[in-house]
Amino acid sequence: MASVKLHNGKTFSSEAGISMLDSARQAGITLEYSCRTGRCGVCKTKVLYGETEILKDETSLTPDEHAEGLILTCCRRAVSDVEIDAEDIGALGDIIVKTLPCRVDTIKKLADNVVEVILRVPPNSKFVYLPGQYLDIIGEAGLRRSYSIANAQRDDGKLELQIREVENGMMSAYWFDRAKTNDLLRLEGPLGTFSLREKDAGNIIFLATGTGIAPVKAMLEQLLGNPSMAAGKKVFIYWGGRTSSDIYWTPQLQGLDATFIPVLSRADSHWTGRTGYVQSALINDDIDLTRSVVYACGSEDMIHSARDVLTAAGLPAKHFYSDAFVSSN
Repeated sequence: MASVKLHNGKTFSSEAGISMLDSARQAGITLEYSCRTGRCGVCKTKVLYGETEILKDETSLTPDEHAEGLILTCCRRAVSDVEIDAEDIGALGDIIVKTLPCRVDTIKKLADNVVEVILRVPPNSKFVYLPGQYLDIIGEAGLRRSYSIANAQRDDGKLELQIREVENGMMSAYWFDRAKTNDLLRLEGPLGTFSLREKDAGNIIFLATGTGIAPVKAMLEQLLGNPSMAAGKKVFIYWGGRTSSDIYWTPQLQGLDATFIPVLSRADSHWTGRTGYVQSALINDDIDLTRSVVYACGSEDMIHSARDVLTAAGLPAKHFYSDAFVSSN
């Protein structure tokens, strides 16, 4: 059985037919991940030595990245002893993934194509998560979709979701046409490793497109509830949409040294704010990226573009954290 060594010295065994990501989790080690399908690129890491075997397509890797020895841990297993440039995420080690019943507490429209759904779980469920993580909702006939949790932990345990309508989407047809208060569903979570990290950085920068603002909202609530996490730091929130109707939420930032920058890619003549793409707006603002940490959530295209342009402009690669929304019907 092959052994996998991490950058911080921890090791685990790579099981036959099981991805390194899942083998690590079985050993109580949490590596960076999000979609688990090879599309988002969050679990990307470099093989420092040893051989690995591909189990499923590494869709998000470019030919150049393959040539550099980069792999996705959700898509590969080790066939010899290997070392990878990844570390165990200690803060997530005590998070327990659960499958629970849940009920729709409230549902309301935030925009023409976005609804806010608040779920309640059994009071004794002890559903603990870190702001930024997501959950899977399991609906009729086992239909499963992933949604970011849009709030920090609440005293009443309720969970907020922001759900965008997908044309011809099977789950969208439920949320926008049939969902009602007290509907019984199931959830699995919390999932993913998107969360605030302790980094030596003067700037905390959030980039979001569409309902990618949901986990950002949760992380901002965490900062507001724990002022020491943002002490001495500047916070920037860039939120991109197509038209002004996509900017359906205004953050409450009292107590933070924070700036909110909505950016539209298809603004009409009445819009007086920023235009273009969020990553371009950030570059144009000439913030010192060498002293920054970036949390990006939204479309795959935005995530991949932002990672490339920001690291080229001086952002340390290990200061870029992301959760790409992988499309599904």
